[in-house]
This record gives sequence, structure tokens and C-alpha cells, in this order.
Amino acid sequence: MKTLVFSSQPSLYLASKCSPWNPKSLTFNPTTLQNQKHNKRTYKMHANAKGFGSAPASTKGKPTSQNSIKNDQDGDEEIPQAVFERMLVRIVASVGLPMAMGFAFLNVFEVIKEKHLWDVPLWLPFLTTLLTFGSSTLGIAYGALSTSWDAEKKGSILGFEEAQSNWVEMWSEEDESNSKKK
Repeated sequence: MKTLVFSSQPSLYLASKCSPWNPKSLTFNPTTLQNQKHNKRTYKMHANAKGFGSAPASTKGKPTSQNSIKNDQDGDEEIPQAVFERMLVRIVASVGLPMAMGFAFLNVFEVIKEKHLWDVPLWLPFLTTLLTFGSSTLGIAYGALSTSWDAEKKGSILGFEEAQSNWVEMWSEEDESNSKKK
């Protein structure tokens, strides 16, 4: 691709006499149409985001064990596979259950209203959706924190003890890294 897809479309602007509250019409910027005929610049797309581009020259050709040792020296530790799988199961459960409850509440409110059993106020589905979907988003953090970070220790079902100990451990590591920077 030599040019961006959107560069072929002229930009739109509102006339200066129009207010944002009562827009009259959209017009084409005449200078954009003229510049497009004379301007033959091409744009190069850059898709080398971190983690998606080629490996840096220093790591090419080296075995992966040396790269993981380098990561360990930087303070990043690799999560054991058993811990990762437990964490994934807990995250899916702590996100999926509240979200499923939110959809179930919406369906129940719809049936109640359609059968004229109760005139459900509008704020009630809004509130239940806010609470259930909001707790679903918090489920990502809770799923990661409630998992036992020890590969040999499985942990409890709800993970309250693990969440408390992991929370303290996470912030103590943060405090240590901040004190090393100073």
C-alpha cells in the first residue's frame, strides 16, 4: 500500500458561521481538493509495535534460555504453566458469572414487563446492569489476585486468603522497585 486508505477522502469542515448547536451543512474544504491533485506524497504504514516486530539484533540467533535469563535479571519472572492455567480459569469464572447474571436479569425484567406482571422502573435494569457488568470487570483483577502464585499450592475455592497475601506481595514488590529507583 503506497498511501493510506483515508487519504483519498477529502476532509470535511463546518463553515465558520455555523454554531455547533445548530449545524447547517457539511462542506468540502476547497483547498483539500486542490492539494490532493498536486500533492503526491505517499505514506508508509508503521506496524512495528512492541512484541509484533522482528526480534532485536542482539537477541537474533541466541537460544531462548539466554533471553529468559535476561528477563529474569530485569526483574520479570515467568509465570509457571500450572499457575497460569489456574489464573485463567479463575479469571473466566469471575468475569463470566457476573456477566451471565447481568444478561439473566435483563431477560427476567423483559419477561416481567411483557407479561404485564410488574411495570419495571427503568432505573432497575440500569442499576443491575451497572452492578453486574461492573463486578465482571473487577473479576479480571480478582481472578489474577485470588490464584495461588505458588506452583505446588492449589489454594482455596474462593481464594480470599490468596488474594490478601498476593495483594500485600504485589505492593511490597512495587515499594521495593520504587526505592531502588530513588
